[in-house]
Amino acid sequence: MRRATTKILPVLLLTLLGLASCHRKLNYRDGQYRSAREMVRLKKGGRAAPTRPGNKAKAVGVSPSGAKTKVVVKRPARVGSATGTLASVIEAARSYQGTPYLYGGTTRLGLDCSGLLQLAFGEAGVSIPRSSNEQAVWGDPVKTTDLQPGDLIFFGAAPGSRTITHVGMVTVADEEGIDFIHASTSLGVVENSLESDYYLSRFIRAVRPRL
Repeated sequence: MRRATTKILPVLLLTLLGLASCHRKLNYRDGQYRSAREMVRLKKGGRAAPTRPGNKAKAVGVSPSGAKTKVVVKRPARVGSATGTLASVIEAARSYQGTPYLYGGTTRLGLDCSGLLQLAFGEAGVSIPRSSNEQAVWGDPVKTTDLQPGDLIFFGAAPGSRTITHVGMVTVADEEGIDFIHASTSLGVVENSLESDYYLSRFIRAVRPRL
């Protein structure tokens, strides 16, 4: 039994080191971070993804009955990346990519969604509330059509829900769409598109941090 354990331990150690290496290399190319959108382009040989016709995008609206609906609106040109403190926060958040989800977690061994943001802002020297509900009032409301990198976006557990259960941070906002980073319960810390039907249907509100 002791001999079998001795053989297993080195294998487990090598596996963990391999996983850690994968996490460090996730979305990195040529020595710098690449967004999910850029990684797709690089894999396709550098071909640029087509922009949406007419520079239009899906956004969240509310019908007279109070039901949440999706509408197509014309979107003005945006800044594609953050600067200053928010750029540092986004860089810090991206350094956690690949970290598994852990409810209540606040370390590289595991993070939840609000814990990721608290750590990222903390590394940039900014103290923010711990829970997603507290973070939802830590800033000024922003329309989906006015989102900028560094804005916080909040979601419910199901389409149409008004109870905040999840938070992410916008990393890219340009004519091609909006990407945000968050601690997904199934995938850990990743970047996704806000304009996917899944996230757009669960979107509740967005705020711009008071820095």
